[in-house]
Amino acid sequence: MKKFSILASLLLGFVTASVQAGPPEVYKQVAPAPAPELWGTGFYGAIDMGANVYQDRGGDRTFTGDDLDLDRDFGLTLDVSPKNDVGFFGGIKLGYVFGTGVFRPTIEGDFFYNGFRGGADFTLRDQFGDTLVQRNATSTINTGAFMANFIGRFAFGRFQPYAGGGVGIYYAESAGVDIVNPETGNRVFHTSGGQSHSDLAWQVIAGADYYWTPKFATFIEYHYLDYTSTQINTNENRDLGQHLIGAGVRFHF
Repeated sequence: MKKFSILASLLLGFVTASVQAGPPEVYKQVAPAPAPELWGTGFYGAIDMGANVYQDRGGDRTFTGDDLDLDRDFGLTLDVSPKNDVGFFGGIKLGYVFGTGVFRPTIEGDFFYNGFRGGADFTLRDQFGDTLVQRNATSTINTGAFMANFIGRFAFGRFQPYAGGGVGIYYAESAGVDIVNPETGNRVFHTSGGQSHSDLAWQVIAGADYYWTPKFATFIEYHYLDYTSTQINTNENRDLGQHLIGAGVRFHF
């Protein structure tokens, strides 16, 4: 009887301990970590605009009768000072970003309007250096550039700098020439324009994007843009180098 009491006591103690310990532990399934966000991948479109801040038309030049191929020049000289006025550009981009790593090759179509004012100031002097006449010529140049760019992008999360280059063609048309007497401010001659030219173009670009969402960014961009004149044979370099600075928005699809 005594042994039975001891056995019953041990059994009751075991049951009580099991109840106090609670139900057996259940293993919970842990959800996998979310994939990292990919900023700026795949197809995109962009809109940009800015200023054509400088056109490299060369420095001031002085022409003599020999330069102008005159039979008799009477010692006259002609000073020419090219104008480099600020212009405007704006257009669209369509491209594709390859890969998802830090370095991402990119191809891009870059199509934009590029307008600026050209011309020069002319001063005719006699053999003693005295001014005989002065005239200022101004022309508005409207151009369109159609470029294919090849770019290397560096993805550091939201911030993505890039650099590259492009080749293509341009079309340019003059809106007319105004010739003004600088002493009086009166127009002395005007042409209605109509002259046009198309040729090869190339550019070097650099910029940086900041992504506000994985598919939307704002960016700033610099272009060195060169309009060539391969169809015009002269003894001078007629390439027109230009410096463009702009900003825009980029949308990924």
